This record gives sequence, structure tokens and C-alpha cells, in this order.
Amino acid sequence: MRTISKNLSNLTRSGIRMILDKAVLLEESYHLEIGDPGFDTPEHIQEAAISAIRGGNTHYTTHAGMPSLREAILEKVTKENNIGARFEQIGVTPGGVFAVAAAMMAISEKGDEILIPDPGWPNYHTQSVVIGLKPVYYHLSLDSNFQPDISSIESMISSRTRGIVINSPGNPTGAVFSRQVMQDLLEMCEKHDIYLISDEVYERILYEGEHFSPASLDPDGRVISIFATSKTYAMTGWRIGYYVAPQPVAKAMGRAIESYLSCASSVSQVAAQAALTGPQDCIAEMVRSYAERKDICVEALKKAGIGYATPQGAFYLMLGIADTGLGSYDFSTQLLDATGVAIAPGLTFGPKSDQIIRISYCANKEDVEEGIHRMCSFYQACTNV
Repeated sequence: MRTISKNLSNLTRSGIRMILDKAVLLEESYHLEIGDPGFDTPEHIQEAAISAIRGGNTHYTTHAGMPSLREAILEKVTKENNIGARFEQIGVTPGGVFAVAAAMMAISEKGDEILIPDPGWPNYHTQSVVIGLKPVYYHLSLDSNFQPDISSIESMISSRTRGIVINSPGNPTGAVFSRQVMQDLLEMCEKHDIYLISDEVYERILYEGEHFSPASLDPDGRVISIFATSKTYAMTGWRIGYYVAPQPVAKAMGRAIESYLSCASSVSQVAAQAALTGPQDCIAEMVRSYAERKDICVEALKKAGIGYATPQGAFYLMLGIADTGLGSYDFSTQLLDATGVAIAPGLTFGPKSDQIIRISYCANKEDVEEGIHRMCSFYQACTNV
């Protein structure tokens, strides 16, 4: 009998997507589970893509992306992220998702270990498993507002560790790592000769503090920086990510792109170039809206007496549910069934995160307001039983 890969058949699905699958079947639902900006892509970006289509720009590009887009990326990371890079270190991928996967492929062999956050984006785990790596979780605590404990992380490094993935501003945590934290992480990586994969796709969505790219401190080529247009410009469906990596790593990542994907969509690349080089005021407008939605959620949680971590960036908020007596999947499914509110279960973000849930507040204001109100009422009903 022909068999199907156990590696893929046994792969744990994202709890976010599992809740989404159920929520879309309801007549009334409030989508606070998925991180998809509730805005249309800005018009000037749309127009650039339409012109590309009408102009016949619908063919293959080089595997690493259109030279003009890569030049725009180089200018952006030099000026905004203070990363000293060369053109050859830049590559374009179909979404930041594949950039992370390509980085893992480039720095490791099957059986090696990669450190990933708990709570952290579920794809870090699934990608590493598919590639054949052993994911090792390092814990980020709600009590410390999800800031990393460097000594605890360092104790997990073994002879098989090839790298650590960090994410700031964080999904699902909303945490932002300071320059000092980045410096400490980089010194740890230098000490143990491992790579630092820095997921920075939420870099422009900030409410306090500042975004700091660790590659700006990298003296010996061990930081791989991952960016995307998806969240910053409300371009999730366009699927454009990009990376800046040490030249040998960038070359290996390029081979992964060529082998699996050929190249990113040419039309989407034109749109991404328009995003990076065009007007930037759309970002501030969206961030102001996210901040307003964040404040709505925070006030509702305060009023209901529910513990939470204050987001510094991105558009997610994590809150504790230990008082309900429910695990995160039971809480999420029961909440959806009872109220139509879809949220993300904490356990999908890591094995130590079953007593927290994630609220995504990037949906439209009315849905966020009604959704958080219903969630708080459900929480209080659970704790009063």
C-alpha cells in the first residue's frame, strides 16, 4: 500500500486556522483570531500592480527578485534599519513565511536544533519539523511582558543548535525588544557561534519604544533579517517578503527559492516596489487605527478584571485564562460556539501557553468592540461558575 509522509500527515495544524475554519461557517462571527489587516491595500500600490499587468509585466523574474525592487529594499534597510548590506545579500520571497523557512534550510542539516519562542508564531514549529530540524522552545512569560530571559535561553543551547528565531515586534505577544536585549542576544549567539534569525515583519507597527534591527550590530555575519510588505502596507494577499542575510547564507537561501518557487509574483513585486518607494503616510494612518482598537480592548479587559500583557507593537494582545478552569482550545471553541467570537488558542503558540489566548485587533473597529465585549462577558461567566 502506498503511504503518505508521516512527517506531513502528523504535522499539527495552526489553531488559528482551525478556529477560522469553524468561524467562517457561522452566520454571525467576529474575527479576532487572524492577523489580517482590516484595510484595503493603499490605492497607489494597487495602481502600480494594474499598470504592471497592462504593461505585460507578468513573466518570471530572477529567483532573488527584480533588481529594481532589490535596490529599493537595499535603500530601505540601509536608511531605516541601519543595516550595512550589499545588493547580493538581498532576496525577495513569496511572503515572509518562506523567507523564514529558507533561512532555516540555509543554516542547518537534518537533525539539527533551532530555538523558537513559546509563545511564538506556529509556523516556526511546523516549518522546522518539515525541514527535519528539532524545534526547541524557549519560554516567554506573560508576567515579564514576554521579554526573553537570556540565561535561560543560553542553557538550552547544545552542540546541535544552529540558530535562534526571534520576533520583535512580536506575534502573538505584541512585545518589542530593546536595543540592549538585542545586544545581549547577539552576544549569546557570538559566544556559541549560532545564527540569529530576526523576524521583523511588524517593524512599523509600534505604540511605544522603537524597533531595533540586530543586524545593525552584527560584526561577523550571523544575523538573518526577515521583512515583509504584508502587515505594514495591508498586503497580506500579495505575498511578498524579503530578507537581508550574510552573503553565503543569502546565496543558499536563493537556491531554496529557485528550487521550490522559481520566483515571487512579478506583479506583486512591482506592487511591493511601489509600497517601499511611494507615499508612507498610509502606515501612520493604519497604526493610529490599530492603537485605537488596542485601547478599546485594554479598557474592556481592565473593566472586566482580566489580566493581560500591554502590547508595545504589532496588533495582538495576550491575556490569561487560568481563572476559567479551561485550556485554551476549550476556551476558544466554547467562546466561538456561544458568542460567535473567534480568537486564537494559546497552545497553538507553544506547549507552555495553554493558559493564555491571543486577541487580534486589526479587524474593523465595530467588530473589535463587539467581539471584545462578548469575550469579556464569556470569561466572566466562566469564572462565576
